[in-house]
Amino acid sequence: MPLTELYAILMLVAFFGLLMAGIPVALTLAISGFVFGWLGFGPMLFNLLPARIYGVVTSYSLLAIPLFVFMGVALEKSKLAEDLMEVVGRLSGALRGGLGLGIVFVGVLMGATTGIVGATVVTLGLLTLPALLRRGYDPGLSCGVICASGTLGQIIPPSLILILLADIMNLSVGTLFAAAMIPGLMLAGIYCAYILALGILKPEMVPAVPAEERALISTKQLLVKLAKVIAPPLGLVFAVLGSIIAGIAAPTEAAAMGAIGSMLVCALGRRLDWMLVKETLRSTARITAMMMFILICAQVFALSFRGLQGEQLVHDLFAFLPGGIEADIWFMLLLIFVLGFFLEWIEISYIAVPLFLPIFAQAGVDPVWLAVLICVMLQTSFLTPPFGWALFFLRSVAPPEITTRDIYVGVIPFVAMQVMAVALVFFAPALATWLPKAIGW
Repeated sequence: MPLTELYAILMLVAFFGLLMAGIPVALTLAISGFVFGWLGFGPMLFNLLPARIYGVVTSYSLLAIPLFVFMGVALEKSKLAEDLMEVVGRLSGALRGGLGLGIVFVGVLMGATTGIVGATVVTLGLLTLPALLRRGYDPGLSCGVICASGTLGQIIPPSLILILLADIMNLSVGTLFAAAMIPGLMLAGIYCAYILALGILKPEMVPAVPAEERALISTKQLLVKLAKVIAPPLGLVFAVLGSIIAGIAAPTEAAAMGAIGSMLVCALGRRLDWMLVKETLRSTARITAMMMFILICAQVFALSFRGLQGEQLVHDLFAFLPGGIEADIWFMLLLIFVLGFFLEWIEISYIAVPLFLPIFAQAGVDPVWLAVLICVMLQTSFLTPPFGWALFFLRSVAPPEITTRDIYVGVIPFVAMQVMAVALVFFAPALATWLPKAIGW
């Protein structure tokens, strides 16, 4: 084995070793990249680094990230989810599992507006978990549906994962937004079907809201309130995503309009004040800075790995796999699933995905379909212990009677449903490719 390839292997080992030692992932990427890149080539290799970093910080497509984050944080701080959950929960309460369906619906809408997993899971946990337990819902199921619904924003556009994958795979953001629309709604539909099935097979796990409680407010009053609550954010979603998918505006331009629109939604809800603006700006700056720092440090790692012939190493590894290119795709998806137990989606996207792209590009694999497969599989990283962030977020706000075991056991069926969604997209590529082709992307 050439010395450079040995360094590439040792660099991967060092990366995971530093990560397990508790060093922040951005520094882990930079340290392992610099050390082994220097051992392999000396300072010569890093002459290319300034150009790569400049390309990241001046990327026009990545400009959409802080704007979409601003939109999401503003809507999250406007207490949109609280109003939605109050109305939707009461409307769906007559059905067995109706409250669970309401949580999934709110998760979809919050995903399309805020896309911030932590904010959605914490909000849903605070608002709905005590109510679900009080009405006799199974503790594990309650935790599972809250965590899973809170992560829907990572596939339903405008998703930060899709924006980063578009940058990594050199694809149009609008194309990926269109491609992920059907799989994202399909995943939400699978959750709903599971809850409805439990309502038939195990009604004691998902009881209906008592009639006397539902009678406290009329259906007509609820529908009027629903229209007032849902119209502004839904209009904002259609305006932002519709302008991107229809080709009227570039993603960055639509994100800017979304940021302005989020302020208008807050104003319509009479919640726009200086404190909200200040907190939104502070959170947006913190989230964006964290993401960009990881992306910059990932350039060091990627440059060193490529210089050390790491791509050739991956190519040789794939040559040993039986089953052709389909087996290669499943190997990558399995690796992403396993990495999701230990890493966040940003690190997985910038470490694992670029390693395999040359193989799939050479084989002629549809990159849009591949990107959607990766995005759906990345959903599992939020739910798989020990480092599933949705689990941590819910644990931080769960009532004392909810144990960590309830949360971990509760998400297992939803992880299985996410893997099933990956299989459906794999065996029916039209789920990801039909809409982009239909609208001419």
